[in-house]
Amino acid sequence: MRRSVYALVCLPFFGLSLAFSPPCRAADKLRLAVQATGTTLWDLAVVSAFKLDKDADLELEVAELASTDAGKIALQGDSADLIVSDWLWAARERAGGAKLLFYPTSTGIGAVMTKDPHIRSPKDLVGRKLGVAGGPLDKSWLLLKAFALKQGVDLEKGATILYGAPPLLAEKARQGEIDAVLEFWNFAVDLEAQGFARAIDMTEVEKSLGAQDDPIVTGFVFKESFAASRGGALARFFAMMKKARALIASDDAAWQAAAARIRTKDKSTLALYRTRYVEATPKGDPAQQRRDLTALFSVLASIGGEKLVGPAKSLDSAVFYEETKGKP
Repeated sequence: MRRSVYALVCLPFFGLSLAFSPPCRAADKLRLAVQATGTTLWDLAVVSAFKLDKDADLELEVAELASTDAGKIALQGDSADLIVSDWLWAARERAGGAKLLFYPTSTGIGAVMTKDPHIRSPKDLVGRKLGVAGGPLDKSWLLLKAFALKQGVDLEKGATILYGAPPLLAEKARQGEIDAVLEFWNFAVDLEAQGFARAIDMTEVEKSLGAQDDPIVTGFVFKESFAASRGGALARFFAMMKKARALIASDDAAWQAAAARIRTKDKSTLALYRTRYVEATPKGDPAQQRRDLTALFSVLASIGGEKLVGPAKSLDSAVFYEETKGKP
């Protein structure tokens, strides 16, 4: 049945010959693997609500996964064309021989959150309990350590560090079991809505370590071979996702579609989510973005070593995708 319907649609109209009929082809299919709680699904909700995929002549197959690690496995196993990850992972994998490319989508990063008005700098964390979302090699934590060392503070020696999952540490902060917590951006928003202050904003930390603008944090990661053969589809996809993000900023109906993917229904918290999400839209010159990440890579390599950045001593600029190189 599907073949016969397709054939009827492709027949010439009003007596025109086949030679003058416009070509009829299926939309380009892209397979995405994204975290089920990630903000990429906010954009995709807007894409669906406003039929932006149809306008872009794309068919999206979206797999919602439990973790970012599952997405990495999907990409490496060729069961996904694109995933969302951070630039450092893409750079590390490329340094190890994987031909991966990175296309930036967000500058969203977390902060050190606290209710203690006396905590506003690394020096104020000495003698305190600090929760760190992730583990010892989390890049935000390493950047915070480097920032503190510039001020003469060794946080590992001067503070009690507790590593853990973001929701667990957020709960400990709410209960007063820890003095401050370095959280991912979305958990930082939740705490901010509950009266916590952004004692140390990681964007400012990045700038103190060599970045000029708000540095890129996450983006789409895909294989070089895929980009070489599907450049046209990728260009339409990126343009579509930028349009969805712009609609979230400007159109309340679009934001309602995105907000349906967020757990909380509290209006003030949702408004803060929207503000922080829009603020994280990449701005400025791509060349400057790359210079910023090159500077941060050097800091991370010096403090995290090969376990963090792989064998590379410097950031390979070839990891950044240039749309002009893709083929239709």
